[in-house]
Amino acid sequence: MPLLSPSSKAGQLLLGLAWFALFQAAWFACVLGAAHGHSRWGVLAVAAVVALTWAASNARSDELRLTALALLLGLVWDTAMLQLGLLVYASPGPLPALAPPWILALWALFATLLSGPLAWLQGRPLLAALMGAVGGPLSYLAAVRLGAGSFPHDSRALLVLAIGWGLMTPALTEATRHLAQRRRAACNTA
Repeated sequence: MPLLSPSSKAGQLLLGLAWFALFQAAWFACVLGAAHGHSRWGVLAVAAVVALTWAASNARSDELRLTALALLLGLVWDTAMLQLGLLVYASPGPLPALAPPWILALWALFATLLSGPLAWLQGRPLLAALMGAVGGPLSYLAAVRLGAGSFPHDSRALLVLAIGWGLMTPALTEATRHLAQRRRAACNTA
C-alpha cells in the first residue's frame, strides 16, 4: 500500500486538509463575492466544491438528499431571519423577500460536511447542538464582519442564530445518519 493512499493515515490527513482548503476557499468566495456585489462567482465556486464532493462520494443519492434538505432548511431559515429583520444581506438576490442564492449555496456547502468531516457528530445530538449553537452564529458573524450583510440588532440576531443552529445541526446530522443506516440496510438485504 502506498504511503499516501486514501486509506493510509497520511493520505486521509492530506485529503482532509485539501478538502478543508477547498471548503474554506468556496466559503470565502461566496461571502466576499456577496460583500462586493459579485455573488455569482461565489455560487460557482461552491457549486464546483459540491460537485467534486458528489463525484468523490460512494453514496451520491444520499449526498443529493442531504443537499436538498439543507437547501430547503436554509431557504426557510434565512428567509425567516430576513423577514424578522434580524439579518440584512449585502447582495439580496433576484427575489429580495427570500434568502439570496449565495447564502443557499453556503447551505449546500455545509451539507458536504455532514457525511464527511462532521460525520463524527452522528449519534451525538447534544454535541451536535453545542457545535451548531457556537459554529453557526460565528460563521454568520464572520460573514457580516466581511461585509456580506449586517445585523440590525447584533445580540438578538446572534441569540436566535444560536438557538436555530443548535436545533438544525443535530437534525441534519441525524438525517445523515438515518440515510447511511438505510443505505447499509439496503446493501445487506441485496
